[in-house]
Amino acid sequence: MSKKLFSEADQILLLKNNYVSKISERSITFTDEFKRLFIEELMIGKLPREIFESHCLPVHIIGMTRVEQSADRWKKAYSRDGIIGLLDNRKGASGRPLQRELTSEEVIAKQEARINLLESQIELLKKLDKNERRLLLSGIKRSISVKFELIKNTVDKGFSRLTGYLCELLQVSRSGYYNYLASTNARLERAKRDEEAGKLVKKAFNRRGFKKGARSIKMVLKQDFKVTYSLKRISRLMKKFNLVCPHRKPNPYKRIAKATKEHRTLPNLLQRDFRKEIPGLVLLTDITYLPYGRSEMAYLSTLLDASTGEVLAYNLSDRITLDIATDTVDGLLKQRNVKLHTDAFIHSDQGSHYTSPVYQKLLRDHGLGQSMSRRGNCAPQESFFGHMKDHVDHRSCSSFLELQRQVNRYIRYYNHHRYQWGRQKMTPVQ
Repeated sequence: MSKKLFSEADQILLLKNNYVSKISERSITFTDEFKRLFIEELMIGKLPREIFESHCLPVHIIGMTRVEQSADRWKKAYSRDGIIGLLDNRKGASGRPLQRELTSEEVIAKQEARINLLESQIELLKKLDKNERRLLLSGIKRSISVKFELIKNTVDKGFSRLTGYLCELLQVSRSGYYNYLASTNARLERAKRDEEAGKLVKKAFNRRGFKKGARSIKMVLKQDFKVTYSLKRISRLMKKFNLVCPHRKPNPYKRIAKATKEHRTLPNLLQRDFRKEIPGLVLLTDITYLPYGRSEMAYLSTLLDASTGEVLAYNLSDRITLDIATDTVDGLLKQRNVKLHTDAFIHSDQGSHYTSPVYQKLLRDHGLGQSMSRRGNCAPQESFFGHMKDHVDHRSCSSFLELQRQVNRYIRYYNHHRYQWGRQKMTPVQ
């Protein structure tokens, strides 16, 4: 017995743990459930100290000697009598046993059932890949359906009379297990429906060569396939069939940018009201970097209608000189099918291109107003660039011409085929 004594504070702390049934100054009694969990985790390679700590039983309070003694005692009891040997058979004052003593045949039957259950668990471990196996061994609980399947496999081997015992062993309800068996046909039918729906979701996910999220898939299904699925169902099917939408990592420098001081070379006519309801009134512009090849760099300038989200003009260049911005404006003005409002103005950040006298004169000469927000703060443009970089693998392009084709292809897709949730589920051109 360990010589370590428990103070009143230690006793109060340990009694709060569900795995401690009794405690005194000199001894501590653990529940049968904890003993069973201890043996199970010991069998998959965990150390006694690790098992105690993972169940919120601090070893520095209990004492390492007591932990080792308990582990040794429980291992011997389990090797001698199996799971029955871990039960606390100490009775109350009545002297009357709480349950009858098991016969040797019943003990052997229970041990065989447990061996079969463990064999089923080993088979499950063999089927899991490395990541799932690591999670399982680190203490992640199995799903209820997996536990029910393990019980069914064991029962099918001739242990139908021990169903209750097996359910208790894996901490699941007996009624839940029988309900699992009764719903086998329903699960198969649902799996069949998921397989059929999954084919459509996969088509929408890869529609026109660009991967999409759940909301985009929902809009593509409705517009192109005339099928309506809920977002919850689409998300579940994406998870089931491992359909992962590309998403950009958050930029830590944007948080810093929000703390910069306000400085505007021109008034902010927009005041972050990006969703103007008049097409052709507010045009948003910005420039982004597109690395490609081994060490080459390209730059993309765009003009986007704040109302519809349509990219009205863009210019891809291998230089970031002033003409990348002025050529974008010239490209817009040359388009006959673009109709601008009489009070149209271009909103941008405070980049050097937009504060240039040459650029500002160009806008004035064509009757276009100008508005500026904080530096690096033009949300819809940043959002467009972010989505584009999710889908255009610019770093894999070996030449400027290949990058140009990729950008052209994406912008056509964006304008004509990318449905937008916040714009009544229509494409920018629609």
